[in-house]
Amino acid sequence: MVTSYHRRLDQACRERNSRLCVGIDPRLAMLPAEIRPGPGASLNEQARAYLTFAEAVLEAIEPHAAVVKPQSAFFEQLGHVGVQVFEEICLAAQDRGLLVIGDLKRGDIGSTAEAYAEAAFRDVGGRPLLDAVTVNPYLGSDGIRPFLETALERGGGVYVLCKTSNPSSTELQDLRIDGRLVHEHMADLIRDWGEGYPGTIGAVVGATHPDALGRLRTRLAGVELLIPGVGAQGAGMQDAAAGFDQQGAGALVNSSRGITFPWTTGTEAPPDWRDRIRTAAREARDDLRSALSER
Repeated sequence: MVTSYHRRLDQACRERNSRLCVGIDPRLAMLPAEIRPGPGASLNEQARAYLTFAEAVLEAIEPHAAVVKPQSAFFEQLGHVGVQVFEEICLAAQDRGLLVIGDLKRGDIGSTAEAYAEAAFRDVGGRPLLDAVTVNPYLGSDGIRPFLETALERGGGVYVLCKTSNPSSTELQDLRIDGRLVHEHMADLIRDWGEGYPGTIGAVVGATHPDALGRLRTRLAGVELLIPGVGAQGAGMQDAAAGFDQQGAGALVNSSRGITFPWTTGTEAPPDWRDRIRTAAREARDDLRSALSER
């Protein structure tokens, strides 16, 4: 019998005593000079630099995080060699005992969603490439159920965008329809979609909207939350703590640039950049623990 994603996630978080997820969003111009390829570098050279950087990140954060979330777009822009490196990073993270959320934000009609789901959870060396994915629900249940069905079969998770961390999310997600905000409608749909797919569904709710996060935690009781927005986007761990249940579980907090590039934007990485990443991950984990203990 396949172990559900929620059970595997809970086990990983307990083993690491951490509810921290680290986003891996490499940017060529921000890479440390010692691994950044020079002007005119080929896509292959850029992709290998991303791999070198990501491997260093994985080594630094492994003691402090339970999950990583590589953003596929940063790798896809490098063509097929970037996609290959994305897969190498996912497998390397799993080898270190980290769960991997593929930040894909896919969403399409049913037949296409089936293909996307198969790509995300396809077998690689006896295990699914990804432990979980993010999906865009704009097309409704047609675009979500293929992910849920494939994930349930293979022990994967599906995080549905609900109230996202970006400022312009208010343009659509905060509209009021029939007495409920659109993101509240979405939360109710997520809860309904999860019926019949135990241990599978989750929701993405940004810490940059702490009031909404608190409301949605209640509305989405029993649904795992993925909480972005901490760090470079301006939210803190105290904001993110509103998304946890009374047992201090039920959610992950993601930080990307705040951990993987913990130096001033626009400046060169310091010589001890690996130690800086390690320290940033440890501090983020500890800050989250403190925020949860103070609730």
